[in-house]
Amino acid sequence: MKAAVVNAWGETPVYTDFPDPEARDGAVVATLEAAALTNLTRGLVSGKHYASREIQLPVVPGVDGVMRLADGRRVWAGGIGGGMMAERALVAVEGAVGVPDGVDSVTAAALPNPGMSAWMTLEYAAGIEPGARILVLGATGVTGATAVQLAKRAFDAGSVVVAGRDAQRLDWLRGVGADEAIAMRDEDLSARVGALHAERPFDAVLDYLWGEPAEQALGALAESHPSSHFHRTRWVQIGSMAGPELALDAGILRGTAITLSGLGIGSVPPDVLARARTEALPAMFDMVADGRLELTTLARPLADVESVWTAKEPSGTRIVFTPR
Repeated sequence: MKAAVVNAWGETPVYTDFPDPEARDGAVVATLEAAALTNLTRGLVSGKHYASREIQLPVVPGVDGVMRLADGRRVWAGGIGGGMMAERALVAVEGAVGVPDGVDSVTAAALPNPGMSAWMTLEYAAGIEPGARILVLGATGVTGATAVQLAKRAFDAGSVVVAGRDAQRLDWLRGVGADEAIAMRDEDLSARVGALHAERPFDAVLDYLWGEPAEQALGALAESHPSSHFHRTRWVQIGSMAGPELALDAGILRGTAITLSGLGIGSVPPDVLARARTEALPAMFDMVADGRLELTTLARPLADVESVWTAKEPSGTRIVFTPR
């Protein structure tokens, strides 16, 4: 069969022949409909991700995808040991989720990674309750934008403030759930975050950036927080698009009720992950079908994997590979 194959850590996948998978241990061979190119997929085969140690080379990248089973059913499923960016892959039927007729395969493949991450962030890590006030740093990305929509339309957040650099995407976010926007290219992030927090404290911050923007926002939360007033703000670290490190004054944590946590592989209890798959994902498929949840996608044939892998992605757009 044809597949995208990574032969060495950090190398661009090549489109070439690869042995067909064989059914085993209850898993079955299914035919690819669509597989999304995510930051997780890139990270795992870079060799730098903390979960890369579990991978043996050569490997077919892709942790999940929409597959067609032998009986004709269309499902979203995770691959056994990855391997989803290929004409065929080995999947566990027991953990598969059916894709409804009202959702196309490309959108269905694009949704689970950002959707389940955003859902677990809101429900488990941030503990969002109806009426909550939320700040989303890096909201113009795929996962951040998904979190904004879910916060308003599934978790009934009272106020969602978004921050990002893409002015067009910020305008789009205002139409799908954002109440206020901070244009980081043109505005002082510290000043805006501080003023908004003083006006009404944030209950949660969803951070897809880290680095300098997070440093500025954390400082602004501390400076605008009255020492006589207790208000818990849950800061959830999800992505590090602005850098993997920051300088954090210890006094920020001692002088405020900010709690820091992260969400990613290894930080989510099995029962939460299972609920995201079996309950949240079907609910999000329904939201896509009736227009309450929107994703921007761009389908590309798997044969173009080499050029697509190294190209700059359009802002807020999920690239999805299809067999043809």
